[in-house]
Parts: sequence; C-alpha cells; structure tokens
Amino acid sequence: MPKAPHGPFRSGDRVQLTDPKGRVNTVTLQPGKLYHSHKGSIPHDEIIGSPEGSVFRSSGGTEYLAFRPLLADYALRMPRGAAVVYPKDAAQIVTMADIFPGARVVEAGAGSGALTCWLLRAVGEHGMVSSYERRQDFADIARANVETYFGGPHPAWRLTVGSLEDVLTDTEVDRVVLDMLAPWECVDAVAKALIPGGLVCAYVATTTQLSRVVEGLREHGAFAEPYSFETLLRSWHVEGLAVRPDHRMVGHTGFLVTARRLADGVRPPARRRRPAKGATEAAAEGVTPDPSPSAEDPTPMD
Repeated sequence: MPKAPHGPFRSGDRVQLTDPKGRVNTVTLQPGKLYHSHKGSIPHDEIIGSPEGSVFRSSGGTEYLAFRPLLADYALRMPRGAAVVYPKDAAQIVTMADIFPGARVVEAGAGSGALTCWLLRAVGEHGMVSSYERRQDFADIARANVETYFGGPHPAWRLTVGSLEDVLTDTEVDRVVLDMLAPWECVDAVAKALIPGGLVCAYVATTTQLSRVVEGLREHGAFAEPYSFETLLRSWHVEGLAVRPDHRMVGHTGFLVTARRLADGVRPPARRRRPAKGATEAAAEGVTPDPSPSAEDPTPMD
C-alpha cells in the first residue's frame, strides 16, 4: 500500500516551500541537493528529518514554510494532458456520487489522473477504481501522476486504454463517473454495469452537453430523474475588521449530473410538474402553457 503522507520529511518526499508573499515552490527532497532561488538556497539535508510545518531560512535570509502538498495542491500543479478536474468539483463528485470505502467505481476518462487520485483515496485499498481512457498519451500521463502521488502503483486501480462503450468489462459496479466529451453515448453500457441503486455521475463543461446527458438518461428508462448542478467557489479576504469577498473567484468549471439506477424491468414514475402561473387562463384561451416550472416556484417536482 502507498506510504502514508505524514511524519518527518523523508528523502523522496515532495515538499512545498512557501515564501512570505505566499509564493509556492515544490521540491523533491534528495540528500546532498540544494533548493535554489534568487533569495538564496536551502540544503535538502536541513529539511530531511524535520517535522512538517517547520520554517527554514535561506542563505539570503528569507524564511520558507515547509509542508507536504495536499492532494488539492498536487492536482492543480501536476503535469497535464487533458484538463484536470478542479478540487471543488472533485469534492462534489466524491460527496454527491457517494463514493465510499470499498466501493467498486468505473471512471471514464482518466484524463490527467487528478480525479482518479480522489476516487482512490475515497474507495481505499479494499475498493476498486477501473479507469478507462481513449488516448494512450493521456493514459500514460494519468498513470505517471497517480503513481507519483501515491509513491507507486495503487493496489485498487486498474487502467484500460479504450472507449468505455467498446471495452467495458466491469459488472456489478456501485458507481460510474463519466468525465468525457459525450457521456450520453455510454448510457446503455453504464446501465448494464451498475447494480440496482447504483449511481452514475457525469461531469460536463457546456449547457449543450448538460442537456444531452440529462435527456439521454431520461430517455433510456433505467434511471431515476437526474439531478443537475454546478458549484461556485469564492474565497474571502480577512484582515482584522477588513472582511470582504475576494475580487477573484473560481466560477464555472463544469456541470455535474447524477442519477440512480432503477431495478431491472422497472420504469420511472411519470414526472409531474406544477403548472406555471397563468396556465389555467392560457388553457382557457386555447394557448399551450410552458411546461417548465415557474420562476416563482423553485421546486420542480411534486
């Protein structure tokens, strides 16, 4: 099993050195090496054996705070092939897809491996994450990133190169996570792989993709009503009584869609929506009302 990321710094550890202005530099500790910057150098030997949260002074007099990178830090700085899933979305996937220890999870595609790391952390050594990636170059990058983070091959991970709809062999899986261009093309394969009560979670970037995957899940008939949402993240500036939102925020990165697998042979109940305001008057005048819920009624389902 990969080594636990705690205890004194060891040779081979990745360490983040943060200067007084908050600028972060990541180094891999090696005996006899030096960290160099325009503010001086710090011997790696001085860091090795020290506890996390230590402060080291460079030869130029600048103090650096040393911590191991969190997975969120690593994901944002890892080498990329495909775009990475941002930590705010990875957190929602793990939570809203209910990824639990011991879960059997299918992931497509692997991209650069960021989401794979989150999924492996969530399922633990007794679960299984089966990742499918169409492109060999992306698969190579994902494998390198995952193995770098965990310090070697993870026993709960299997990576397959190929299209999910063509090469999926997993059955009786608990969760399926789709991070791909056209997830609606895989709905039938996903339905066959999931257990009753299992869950599919799709991560898409555009409203067009969002519409197609939701309608694809509805039309298939093996899933309960999909739930769609996005998450926006805004940090705050706090200095004494000067408390205000930061001017920059992590806005739209992607949409998430989740849906539960129905039992075999079961059809979902017909959706019932409250009529929009004025629907009665419109019907009386022979006008077909808008079937979407009204702006005043934020609850679309009875």
